[in-house]
Amino acid sequence: MTEFGEPVEESDALRAARAVRRSVLGDAYVDGQSADPDPAGREFQDYITSTAWGVWARGGALASRDRSLLVLAMTAALGRMEEFRVHAGSALRAGVTDEEIDELLFQIAAYCGVPAGVAARRVVRAVRAERGEA
Repeated sequence: MTEFGEPVEESDALRAARAVRRSVLGDAYVDGQSADPDPAGREFQDYITSTAWGVWARGGALASRDRSLLVLAMTAALGRMEEFRVHAGSALRAGVTDEEIDELLFQIAAYCGVPAGVAARRVVRAVRAERGEA
């Protein structure tokens, strides 16, 4: 653990996690989240990056597309619609098609409950509207 204000130790794993996070979420989002002037906030961002995005960067049998679908399903199941929105907006960059997301909404409604499915559908429609799609 570092003292607040001290730089977090750079490692190959953290650099790889940062690269995956940036490739999936995009530069604008990551830059906005990483611009926190508070040392504790910066350390928190590194922690999130190393844990959550480190899983994406570790390799293994799951492709980014699969990981994206799983994150969408899990965040919907937990009712974390703000996080669902972030990942719904970046799913195309991870290789997920709109048709796959549409199908996933049925899975969410069936396995997580209709309210979760309806909430996820609202988010998907809003994300697509922001992209300029119907």
